[in-house]
Amino acid sequence: SGGDAGLGGCSSVGVLFPTVAPVTFVKALNSLELQEGGTAHLSCEVSKPDVPVEWKKGTSVICSSQKCSIKQEGNVHTLIIHDLNRADS
Repeated sequence: SGGDAGLGGCSSVGVLFPTVAPVTFVKALNSLELQEGGTAHLSCEVSKPDVPVEWKKGTSVICSSQKCSIKQEGNVHTLIIHDLNRADS
């Protein structure tokens, strides 16, 4: 009786927070020297597959377009910049 449903008169409330290992860079970007009109391939490898990666130039997010292609294969993310010019540096 008393509605404690087998808890022996004790009750507790707990919250469980699962721990998730942070995503880290396994292979970071390397500096490149390229010629105007060429194509740049920038790749990085992260520690987990299927993690979204956001490419940025300064504070601006880079999106896929005629100028830029963004690819992901497993843990490797690649930004390809076509028809390079000085503004791309």
